[in-house]
Amino acid sequence: MRKISAWVAMAAVPTLIAGIYGMNFDHFPETHWRYGYPMVLVGMAAIALVMRRGFKRSGWL
Repeated sequence: MRKISAWVAMAAVPTLIAGIYGMNFDHFPETHWRYGYPMVLVGMAAIALVMRRGFKRSGWL
């Protein structure tokens, strides 16, 4: 059960970020930057890796 919860938590964060950016708001400054989209992708990957490392250390994965 812990493994399933850890994987769901790691999938929820990028889903949340993608859901917010998918609303097509024009008020995000990152949408007008040249590297805004790649920075968001790198941020999502970094958060997932940090969460994976934390879950691995705590024995959930």
